[in-house]
Amino acid sequence: MHLLTQDLCFPEVSQANEDGLLAIGGDLSVERLLLAYKLGIFPWYDSEEPILWWSPNPRFVLFPEKLKVSKSMKQVLRKTNYTVTVNKAFKTVITACSIAKREGQEGTWITNNMIDAYVKLHELGFAKSVEVWRNDILVGGLYGIDLGNGVFCGESMFAKESNASKVGFITFIQNTNYKLIDCQVYTNHLESLGAENISRDNFLTYLK
Repeated sequence: MHLLTQDLCFPEVSQANEDGLLAIGGDLSVERLLLAYKLGIFPWYDSEEPILWWSPNPRFVLFPEKLKVSKSMKQVLRKTNYTVTVNKAFKTVITACSIAKREGQEGTWITNNMIDAYVKLHELGFAKSVEVWRNDILVGGLYGIDLGNGVFCGESMFAKESNASKVGFITFIQNTNYKLIDCQVYTNHLESLGAENISRDNFLTYLK
């Protein structure tokens, strides 16, 4: 296990263990977070743990051209009166993600320190939010990192109404021109939308 110091560096991602855990410690400074995402590394930990840094192999990603929209979702997209926006309520979205109930998960990995750090990234133009509204009420959304390299690194999403987060995710992808969406680790939800595993080495080529 690699213990990070105050030095702004990470070990080679090939040194991650079989679960993808690469390093422990460090901080959530803007500089360290930007370096991490450029190297294909992300923080993921809960409030009872030190900062844990991950670079899983394989990597779960979605190629936008492989996005799957079911017949039922196409009907939802046509018939519902959702409004989808970008970067209108970043802190509200990340806060909603932090308190969303998730099956098999107690607590949250989106700590107050994480919220503060990613709000700073948003203010600097490196973090984006997608909001889903019904009658001016926020009912779903997602957020992630965009370093301007054609890859959107999705972090988390939430929904207060069935399918609301899917509406935001699908609409966002269909109206942007990313070459890859980084979903980080496997979920049934994202697999149903077309996400798949690729090797870490392959993933890293998209970050250049």
